[in-house]
Amino acid sequence: MNGPEILVDFAPGLALFVAHERRGGPTTAVTDGVSSLGHVVESLGVPLTEVGALVVDGHEVPPAHVPAAGQRVEVRAVPRPQRLTEDPEEPLRFLLDVHLGTLARRLRLLGVDAAYESTDIGDPALAARSAAERRVLLSRDRGLLRRRELWAGAYVYSDRPDDQLRDVLHRFAPRLAPWTRCTACNGPLRAARKEDVADRLEGGTRGTYDVFAQCGACGRVYWRGAHHERLDAIVRQALAEAKGLPAPG
Repeated sequence: MNGPEILVDFAPGLALFVAHERRGGPTTAVTDGVSSLGHVVESLGVPLTEVGALVVDGHEVPPAHVPAAGQRVEVRAVPRPQRLTEDPEEPLRFLLDVHLGTLARRLRLLGVDAAYESTDIGDPALAARSAAERRVLLSRDRGLLRRRELWAGAYVYSDRPDDQLRDVLHRFAPRLAPWTRCTACNGPLRAARKEDVADRLEGGTRGTYDVFAQCGACGRVYWRGAHHERLDAIVRQALAEAKGLPAPG
């Protein structure tokens, strides 16, 4: 770009995305005089999925605003919890890319609708599914989050599953219903009688456990086995944190 200069001030929470010299206060950015402010912000490294508001000379403007020479731009971070729908009763649904399998399983464990692609189907297909199914795309790929066809998206800031889950819960405050979704396929779980699932159980399991649930989509059977204590700790921690979060608004 080689045109009007503007002053851009990024919120501290967006420092991860911008060059070191643009952190900690207003810096000069050169525009081409025709590109939108949203395009300028993304060209400086920040996906619009992470931007809560764009404020120009004290007034909030849409991403389509074309900045003029000398304007001062404040780029704010997304407010938390973030509201994405007009209907507060509409549950959020998520779509996770191929690199976030553990996070997908933990969200499902908590009863959150979390679709997950276990193979790399490509950025266009992921963005199209997000739009078609009104799902929030979760990814650590900044380029993917810049695709215009997304219904909504969010950057996953950590590579540690515990921190990833905490981040998503704090950002979106989704409604939790633990133990109601299949962690393998995202389908709904229902109570199952032991005699109805006996042919799917190994001998030791049949002799030790009496309470079962089965996925209505893939047929997988669940019981409180050796891993239940670890999974229950994840659930209890998530519920404790969610209890203190305000509702999106």
